[in-house]
Amino acid sequence: MTNERTAWGWGLASIDAAGNTLDVWYPQLTLGAAPEGANRPNHEFGALAQPQADARGVRREPVFTVSSLDDPIADAADAYLRLHLLSMRLAQPNTLNLDGIFAKLTNVVWTNYGPFAVEDFNARKLDVESAATSAVRSFAASAGLPAAAPAATVNVLSIDKFPRMIDYVVPSGVRIGDADRVRLGAHLSEGTTVMHAGFVNFNAGTLGVSMVEGRVSQGVVVGNGSDIGGGASIMGTLSGGGKLRNSIGEHSLLGANAGIGISLGDNCVVEAGLYVTAGTKITVWDKAKAAAGEPLDVVKGADLSGKDNILFIRNSVNGRIEARYRKTGIELNAKLHKN
Repeated sequence: MTNERTAWGWGLASIDAAGNTLDVWYPQLTLGAAPEGANRPNHEFGALAQPQADARGVRREPVFTVSSLDDPIADAADAYLRLHLLSMRLAQPNTLNLDGIFAKLTNVVWTNYGPFAVEDFNARKLDVESAATSAVRSFAASAGLPAAAPAATVNVLSIDKFPRMIDYVVPSGVRIGDADRVRLGAHLSEGTTVMHAGFVNFNAGTLGVSMVEGRVSQGVVVGNGSDIGGGASIMGTLSGGGKLRNSIGEHSLLGANAGIGISLGDNCVVEAGLYVTAGTKITVWDKAKAAAGEPLDVVKGADLSGKDNILFIRNSVNGRIEARYRKTGIELNAKLHKN
């Protein structure tokens, strides 16, 4: 009897001339123990598998990957499997061992022709454009089209270790305004809308219906019915080497251009433009104390982290940051999030 968590599946790996794995695409993954030998299903990649390198200098090989989800990441194929699990909603953020993932991934030139190695990109770009342009003009000639058919162009989308999520996983019930702003490994629940300025990192995302117009950093989860306003920011765990994982509960609002370095509980609001960190001095509003002329309590932001029913505001008269009791949470437009 074992408590080891595993997942497995066939992936199609892109491998460059130096033998580096640029990416792996898993159309389907299964949780649980992997079948042995003859019981293992065949991959269905067919002609997509290319043992000979193409004009990019990349060959595409089927790989059968078994991942022990609590153990350190073994290699790039294992890393891609775990990222797929998150975007396929087979695992929630912060439930997989992703330690050291950057060291297992290769920096890649992501293009409309797929991944390229960084080192020989210029030469390979020339090879791809020459071959593609020849093919286009040959087709044009055979079809009786003008000889001056447009040349094919390799468009660089980014240079990064992580690709766009939707090139690998397209989750149901989700709207994404700008695909470049959602990394593979993002977890988007049904009913989530990521607007054009929104960003969702890997190992982060939503746990229910949500509006994302700001930045959801690595390790951050947003609860059902919550709204991340335009330009808003949530501190993640990557910058500064921090270990604290911030989150937002249900039916809460992070106002436009606001930010938090603490967690919000349920039914909370941070007013637009206000940034609350763990060290921020916050005055806790108490109506009875104020009426009696008694001093109000002042606490650090960390003392209110994760607590429910709080409105965070900056008093426009005296400039102090205040925490006030809020009875109910926000309500999102149900029609807007029926994707």
